[in-house]
Amino acid sequence: MSIRWDSLLVRHLAVELDRALVGSRLRAIRLDARSRDLALLFRERTLLWRLHPDRGSPEFREVLDPEPTDLRLKARVRGVTAPPDERIVLLLLESAKRGVGRMEIVVELMGNQLNALVTEGAERRIRHVLRTRAGRRPATPGIPYVLPTPTSRLGVDGDLSLGEWVDMLAPIAGPDRPAELVRRVAWTSPFNASAWLGTAAREGDPESLSEAHTEWQAAAAPDASAAPHLINGPAGPQPYPIPLPGLEGTPHDSLLSAFAACARMRTEEGDAPAALAVGPDLLALLQDAEKQLAKRVVRLQAEYESREPPGPLRAIGDLILARYADIPGGASVVTLEDFAGGEVVVELDPKLAPHDNAAAYYARAGRSERAAARLPGLIDEAVAARDRMSDVVRRAVAGELDADAARNAVPRTIRRTPKTGNEPTRPYRTFRSSGGLEIRVGRGARHNDVLTFKHSNPNDIWLHARHVGGAHVVLRWSSPGNPPSRDLEEAGALAALHSKARTSASVPVDWTLRKYVRKPRGAAPGSVVIHSFYNIFK
Repeated sequence: MSIRWDSLLVRHLAVELDRALVGSRLRAIRLDARSRDLALLFRERTLLWRLHPDRGSPEFREVLDPEPTDLRLKARVRGVTAPPDERIVLLLLESAKRGVGRMEIVVELMGNQLNALVTEGAERRIRHVLRTRAGRRPATPGIPYVLPTPTSRLGVDGDLSLGEWVDMLAPIAGPDRPAELVRRVAWTSPFNASAWLGTAAREGDPESLSEAHTEWQAAAAPDASAAPHLINGPAGPQPYPIPLPGLEGTPHDSLLSAFAACARMRTEEGDAPAALAVGPDLLALLQDAEKQLAKRVVRLQAEYESREPPGPLRAIGDLILARYADIPGGASVVTLEDFAGGEVVVELDPKLAPHDNAAAYYARAGRSERAAARLPGLIDEAVAARDRMSDVVRRAVAGELDADAARNAVPRTIRRTPKTGNEPTRPYRTFRSSGGLEIRVGRGARHNDVLTFKHSNPNDIWLHARHVGGAHVVLRWSSPGNPPSRDLEEAGALAALHSKARTSASVPVDWTLRKYVRKPRGAAPGSVVIHSFYNIFK
């Protein structure tokens, strides 16, 4: 059951959210890439926007305290708007942090590429993004956000006359008219165009074309009022700002009320609600714990089922000792007469004497017997632990578990990414700027060279404290022009902190593009020459 977003629905939803949110104080943002959920944690309530193609809908929830992994962002909502004839909602924010100023939360509702971004400044520099994107309109932290090219469809202000409407549609074959309408006229979509045109208009009735124009003009007018309905569309229930001719629907007080009704239907059909009380990282840890406990059950059951029968093993040991004289030295396989007069092929370790081979078979029999006594109890314990964790995950997803109880439920033996002890140490430490850019700090003189010349790109930003020993610092940057000043200052602060001048009141830090850094022949580790540099005082 997916929502069919069109520009008319987005416009009216933005108006409704503007009335509901202007002046609201935002505390944090949660971008959950795994479930594709955006949660805006206001002081008064929480706005959850599910951005999965199968469940893309907004709804208000109860007040939620931020988790440690949430993006802390203190700001006040100045307004909510949508660009004309676009499927984009812009939440305009005024940051409480000095020097930040204008910020926006962008919610993209195009096709199956639903997304959310946080931008900053007049140039709309991307600070955070739900799902990164390449292509003509990339969505990557650190670069300016680009809105879609303004629509070229006619009648954005509802000013397409009846004559223009008829001249455009009359020459088109009836069945092709909805597609032509969507291609050329603003605020139309496959969902509303077919309803407005109706069967008669598609068959060429001029009077019906006039009625369709009246319906469209009433909806497209800039001051058009909403009459929210939950419409029974071809693809299932669909919240919509107005009733559509020929489609049954239930009136609602607001679009958000219609969206909430859709969410309840999805839950009744088995769709899990969003686990807001438990943050995405903690939920992922619980789910990983559930998987690891399930794997332990499978492993123990496989070990029990694959154990060797102890009786035949002991019988071979007895036979080896009884036929000791018939076993040649250094043999790896021998055929012996058993106690019933038949023949038995016995595998041996050629490095061991016959009596030691017999002892090895007795030892295998003992391990099998001990496993038969030990494993059933371990399997029962593992199954119980798995089932308990499955119930914890279920309750966390259903919102029946708070964050503290969820943390306490994670077994101490479970680790998200266990250390192997064999992983090579990187020549740098990794940090993340407030704008989401990666900052690499060298671990020492020898590692500085490796970082600068093997773990950076020519257009990355290279930084170093001036005239003192210290770490090479690389700010990862692939876009034209200079990086945002705040990210650059944070990288400079790391260069100053990881230098011998770290205790000074002010530390000059040089920066340049990495391609302007050279290593003189025979120079000591970490020694470089830079050209065309700039300076920051930290």
